[in-house]
Amino acid sequence: MTTASNPTANGAQAPFAVRRNSPGVLPGFGISMGYAVLYLSVLVLIPLAALPIKSAELGWQGFWDAVTAPRVLASYQLTFGASLIAALVNLVFGSIVAWVLVRYRFPGKKILDALVDLPFALPTAVAGIALTALYSQKGWLGAPLSEWFGLKVAFTPLGIVIALIFIGVPFVVRTVQPVLEDVEREIEEAAASLGADRWQTIRRVLLPTILPALMTGFALAFARAIGEYGSVVFIAGNMPMVSEITPLLIISKLEQFDYAGAAAIATVMLVLSFVMLLVINLLQGWQARRNSGRLA
Repeated sequence: MTTASNPTANGAQAPFAVRRNSPGVLPGFGISMGYAVLYLSVLVLIPLAALPIKSAELGWQGFWDAVTAPRVLASYQLTFGASLIAALVNLVFGSIVAWVLVRYRFPGKKILDALVDLPFALPTAVAGIALTALYSQKGWLGAPLSEWFGLKVAFTPLGIVIALIFIGVPFVVRTVQPVLEDVEREIEEAAASLGADRWQTIRRVLLPTILPALMTGFALAFARAIGEYGSVVFIAGNMPMVSEITPLLIISKLEQFDYAGAAAIATVMLVLSFVMLLVINLLQGWQARRNSGRLA
């Protein structure tokens, strides 16, 4: 009877008892979960829930008309098209920057590494003003581009792409960089000793290892670019049907006191953002499973 009442005598009960009684950094699960739900509800869920509730005032037909107007569709096309192009550019060149920072030693490396985070620290409005000044037809970069190549950057969709590249490159670099640091050079040397050339080493050894990080960085840069406003509004020109992004269109409707129409467009962007977050979480889970399998 004494043995049966002792929880450690039963092998199935012992681990459970340890988990129940072991102290944690935070209080018990119930209190921690309650605080977490309350915090997210007040700061995230309730404000976001206000968007579909406000847009419901239009009715289904009014909602559909608001989110499928020609001007709105043109802003969708520009926003998502420019964001996709910028994310693809960052995917390529951000990977190269991460490779240089990990594999090479050179003077000024720490400065270059710090500059990668500059778009995080710099206010987006300041970035937009600086890019507009640089790429205007009288700017340091815009003047030669216009004179030598006839290429106009500021106040065009091309300027929007450049602004989105600027704010998105840290996501790719900072996602790929730690994964490259974990890749041992001995693996590359082993592949070379077995007769693999550089392209085969990249394609069969390095790329499968960093592919989840590349996809995660691409998704993060793409999602960030979709909702960007401050760095784009100055360089875009904001011409309807030409260089007007969706966040700017939402602001325009708010200034016209069309709150329901702005909420309808914001709801569409919210749904697409949730889809992007879901993709990012799936990619991060895939990367974690690959890493755990490699360690096992």
